[in-house]
Amino acid sequence: MNSGTESVSLPTCDAFADEMRHCSLCPRQCGVDRIGGARGVCGAGAALKLFRWGAHHGEEPPISGTRGSGAVFFSHCPLGCIYCQNHPWTAGGAGEETSVARLSEILLDLAAQGCHNWNLVTPEPWLPAISEAVRTARAAGAALPCVFNTSGYALPRTCARFRDLLDIALVDLRYSGAKCAAEASHAADYPERAREFARWCWNEIGPLRTDSHGIATGGTILRILVLPGHEDEAVENLRWTRKTLGRNVHISLMSQYTPAHKALDRAPWNRTISENEFRRVTDEAERLGLEEGWTQPWGTATGDDELMGANMAPGPGTVG
Repeated sequence: MNSGTESVSLPTCDAFADEMRHCSLCPRQCGVDRIGGARGVCGAGAALKLFRWGAHHGEEPPISGTRGSGAVFFSHCPLGCIYCQNHPWTAGGAGEETSVARLSEILLDLAAQGCHNWNLVTPEPWLPAISEAVRTARAAGAALPCVFNTSGYALPRTCARFRDLLDIALVDLRYSGAKCAAEASHAADYPERAREFARWCWNEIGPLRTDSHGIATGGTILRILVLPGHEDEAVENLRWTRKTLGRNVHISLMSQYTPAHKALDRAPWNRTISENEFRRVTDEAERLGLEEGWTQPWGTATGDDELMGANMAPGPGTVG
């Protein structure tokens, strides 16, 4: 993984300047003038900012494949989770300002390395600039699909405008209730927003599609991270998924929750999940007939900020 970029003065993409002057890219709808120097609730200003990039082998098998996913970790995040493993750059703003042209060069380099896709990690604050960089890279001959790697706290109407960045949607469903969402991510509306976005992805992008080598070319994957003391949230999201989207959605059940950031001194967030908590979720997925996807073995909690989705094992049924 590489990190650090040349600091530059960056004008935001002209086509979206009005929107950035009254920012409404994410569900926060804070309306600040990022062009004029203000920063949104997410902490982002006008200049594109990223923390790290490189071939990443820790995602679900169709995303990482054999040559890795071309991950770009963007600074700032609209959600603000108290347990965020990536908090130095999502909450703390670590990273360097860079230009759209430089991001395009990075994307071309990831393609030249043989990565299977461009994995855009927390792209929401930077969609106009990323879209321009992707268009430039594709015009230069790179044809990788984009993975929209999101917490799920996103707006369908925004993402419809940046549909070129959503070949593959890697979408979290973390909470089913407003109380837990407010406590852990300062977003009581997360359940409504994330489910709305997941439904839009399913209808717009469709089920996971892979090539003859099992590498994702398009479609939707839903990630469900089991949280300590709140496995019922995961169970409710599985039930919602089965009822609303059907049984053919690829689900990634994740056991890797690790206390970090502000969660270190807050119970129950200051512990890993128990085996019984995780088993309750996996048993429910099996009961509901949600057989497409992967299950992360219990006991894979890690402090490594690059292992989101690592060590995935096949679920109880066919893996796409």
